[in-house]
Amino acid sequence: MNNKLTILIIALFFFGCRGPVKEENKNNALSSSLSLSIGNEKYAIDTKKSVVTWKGSMLIGSNSHTGYVYISKGELIIEKDQLLGGTAEVNMNTIEDEKHRSDNGLINHLKDPDFFDVKKFPISTIVLTKAVLINDEHTKVTGNLTIKGITHPITFPAKIEIKDGIVKMNSKLVIDRTKWGIRYKSGKFYDLLADQTMSDSIEFHIKIVAKK
Repeated sequence: MNNKLTILIIALFFFGCRGPVKEENKNNALSSSLSLSIGNEKYAIDTKKSVVTWKGSMLIGSNSHTGYVYISKGELIIEKDQLLGGTAEVNMNTIEDEKHRSDNGLINHLKDPDFFDVKKFPISTIVLTKAVLINDEHTKVTGNLTIKGITHPITFPAKIEIKDGIVKMNSKLVIDRTKWGIRYKSGKFYDLLADQTMSDSIEFHIKIVAKK
């Protein structure tokens, strides 16, 4: 009888000690999780003040076209006045030329399958995954760009200003359009185009204003 009582006491003591340890670990894990999120703030992109300016050109000569396309929604993640990441969706139906015209031969062609195939792929996205401060004025931003359902990594310089609850981000991104399936009049895929060859590079000047 004494042996059974001793075993019972030991068992109760053993399992009684394990409970608080598990609870303590759980609380520690929760505290660690909360500490990682403290300081992270989301800034919603102001779609009325943000714009993407695009530029495409011929490979030979000075003939080029410039225009605009607009962000439909997005946010930036900031911690201690530093960019951590973010997302932005671009509505490809908003493509305009430099005079803000959206219904002419140029814009209609850009919306065709030759270029952005807007009917099939109305939204392009950019996801920012990393930002490294280069100096007081410039940051190297890394992310993923999706156009026509094709995603590739990108890296570009940006100037970021955070003041009074507002983030202003200005950057220039140059891509090789053929990586995103835009091959129209590309010298990589078509022969004998001569002076009709279009540059494979497309410039995007991205202006973003975001607020808490």
